[in-house]
Amino acid sequence: MATVVDPRAHAHTEVASQWRLMWWSFRRHRLAMIGLTIVILLYLIALFAEFFAPFDPQAARARDVYHPPQRIHFVDTAEDGSWRLNPWVQDYKLERDKFTLQQTYVPLEGERIRLDFLGSGEPYTLWGLFALETRLLVPEEQGRRFYLFGADRLGRDMLSRTLHGTRISMSIGLVGVLVSLLLGLTLGGISGYYGGTVDMVIQRIIEFVLSLPTIPIWLGLAAALPADWTALQRYFAITLILSLIGWTELARVVRGRFLALRTEDFVTAATLDGCSEKRLIFRHMLPSMASHIIASVTLAIPLMILAETSLSFLGLGLQQPIISWGVLLKEAQNIRSIAQAPWLFIPGVFVVVAVLALNFLGDGLRDAADPYAQSGR
Repeated sequence: MATVVDPRAHAHTEVASQWRLMWWSFRRHRLAMIGLTIVILLYLIALFAEFFAPFDPQAARARDVYHPPQRIHFVDTAEDGSWRLNPWVQDYKLERDKFTLQQTYVPLEGERIRLDFLGSGEPYTLWGLFALETRLLVPEEQGRRFYLFGADRLGRDMLSRTLHGTRISMSIGLVGVLVSLLLGLTLGGISGYYGGTVDMVIQRIIEFVLSLPTIPIWLGLAAALPADWTALQRYFAITLILSLIGWTELARVVRGRFLALRTEDFVTAATLDGCSEKRLIFRHMLPSMASHIIASVTLAIPLMILAETSLSFLGLGLQQPIISWGVLLKEAQNIRSIAQAPWLFIPGVFVVVAVLALNFLGDGLRDAADPYAQSGR
């Protein structure tokens, strides 16, 4: 007997908007949802880095040079056997070998540094507007220090520096992609919409940019920046350099979509109805490719992050006092760091996690870009 399908069962799908269908398809992609969660967390850290960081990232302490990471405990046990929920870390003491003068950190038995959630720590200014003292995790005793990610060669807290580096590394990818998006949409749209000589000229420019070796061009342009520029000027210059080289792929995607849409029925109907070119492009053509643009942008952000990290790691990108993941990884460019302070590579873990999360997110958006095809499977 043939199965009778209730036509009302898929009624909500038939009347759903393209964005709703895209969201339904996207949320079935588990890795994409995990990537979205991680990306949101990273940008929250970037926005509120001062709150999440326990200390000033530039505050150095000579007696804590290369202090090892301390494991956090959440249950505090008293001598009488009672216990309570209170985070703490084991205190360490610096000792130096009498013969080799090598310094080592030895745990102090019974000495604990108790921590306080949402406690009052070193004062800071959030976004340059609000003077605050509340931090996520601080020592109960004022003046004490703890190092969950260890300390660097100047005794600076690596956790605080890594969290502050999230702001620069994640924002430079976002700002760089926004500039690339503007260039890619403009030049790719003009190339695909008008065609002819304009298309040929723009495509030759794109091919020329793509033929340039990326790393040498990055190094050459970054090395050409004036040495007396401020950290903020250097930040925007590096962002512009990455954007000027990273717009070509998006321009080709947009051009291809415009070429395909020019022959669609709705474009022909809008043209015959007397639509202006501006309305035709921004009201009809661009919205139809919005999902593809979002997917392309999401996949381009990790490339920007890796490019900034590479330049800063090689010493030709951002420099101190700016803190980025690449600048932090530059501290690990010596044998002593590899042998005695492997925790200096922790920012590299953040780079890997951010790039994977953004790639998972981009893959999910790309798969959901054609929700009608997905719903028909």
